[in-house]
Amino acid sequence: MAQHEWNTGLEALTHTLWRSAPLQQHLVTLAWRLHNAWTTHPRRIMAGVAMALSVMGGGALAVANLGPDASQLPLREVLETVSSTLAPRNANQTTMVLFRADVTRSSDTAESLLNRLGLSDEEATSFLRNSPLARQQLLGRAGRWVSIEGDPSRRLTRLTARWSNDKSDQFTRFVVERHPDGFSQRVETAPMTVSTRMASGVIQSSLFAATDDANIPDSVANQLAGIFAGDIDFHRALRKGDRFSVVYESLEADGETLRAGRVLSAEFVNNGKTHQAIWFKEPQAPEGGYFSPEGVSLRRAYLASPLTFSRMTSGFKMRFHPILQTWRAHLGVDYAAATGTAVHSVGQGMVDFAGAQGGFGNVVFIKHANGHTTVYAHLSRILVKRGQSVTQGQTLGEVGSTGWATGPHLHFEFRVNGQHQDPLTMARQSVATEISASTRDAFKRHVANTQLELTAAASVQQSRAE
Repeated sequence: MAQHEWNTGLEALTHTLWRSAPLQQHLVTLAWRLHNAWTTHPRRIMAGVAMALSVMGGGALAVANLGPDASQLPLREVLETVSSTLAPRNANQTTMVLFRADVTRSSDTAESLLNRLGLSDEEATSFLRNSPLARQQLLGRAGRWVSIEGDPSRRLTRLTARWSNDKSDQFTRFVVERHPDGFSQRVETAPMTVSTRMASGVIQSSLFAATDDANIPDSVANQLAGIFAGDIDFHRALRKGDRFSVVYESLEADGETLRAGRVLSAEFVNNGKTHQAIWFKEPQAPEGGYFSPEGVSLRRAYLASPLTFSRMTSGFKMRFHPILQTWRAHLGVDYAAATGTAVHSVGQGMVDFAGAQGGFGNVVFIKHANGHTTVYAHLSRILVKRGQSVTQGQTLGEVGSTGWATGPHLHFEFRVNGQHQDPLTMARQSVATEISASTRDAFKRHVANTQLELTAAASVQQSRAE
């Protein structure tokens, strides 16, 4: 196509110029000869052009080398006055502001806190040191989110500390401000705002390690363990590669996250089996709870374990007793845990006994409905007393090594009308309630929205991996 266009253009040019002056006719003849040569010997022509360019480049280099050395050329200094085109700074222009934030420590003094925040201000240090309100609300108080604003001279212009109680929907704000005549301070309260956050993770070693990798707060990890405690034994059932997704509340004060709130929904895939939990409150119920997508409550009559995280060292079976040195039936379950680990009641009931008893050492007996009794032995501390009512998950005491124990651990038993039963089997077989028929349609709509959020939460882990 290109060759045809070239020939057509050349013929048109020839027809136009042939009737003009003789010089133009010579140019046309030369053009036709070049055209025929290019058609017959294109490679030879290109080689000739390349050689000509290289010769010309060498000549240019030779000519350049004939010039004087740049270091031998004369130098001349020229001084001129340059006027600035920038407008002078006026008093209304904004100056630079230093802004930093950190979390307070129990060892903080006025000087150490301000220095850590990048300030060097003797006046502000003196004011905080001598202020009873600052000593009460700020200094030496760990875990409070504090932010500062400072001027270019590293002097304090404003300090704000924020904190809240674990179960409150309000937060406290302590403010110190600089004025021309000194400092002012005030304490005020305001409602926290609630936003929703999503996260997911994969188990490599433990639940806490996975939640740490996913930047999930420990309080959310504890809730996950509690939510699925009736279905997943976190002591022995976790597998490498298990994965989870979670949607939870973030409680914020002035745009700063103070703490995590309630888990709204969660999914846990354990050994290939998917478990889902959805927070829902029925209108007539005094409080909400977690349900499966089918509307079955995840809160069974008994938890799978009295410890949040631990390792089961001896099950409900025959074993060689480490102290008596004989084979005998082990009528409970032993969990290895550090001294001081909290021990929780697996179900609602009443304290039937709390004190020292033979080989059990410090032990607590909880009497439940239907002739059920649970036993918690070898405790280092007992935190309940006989006749006291307890709720599911309430702390009864702390792990120890009292009685016949070779090391710190919890011995846990489950008895039905005095007969020992496997605690893990009893937990799995305990009954659960369901969503009422009048609320089921509203629950289904809630489930549909929640599962979309869980799908989005699962994609967080995928995006992070990619």
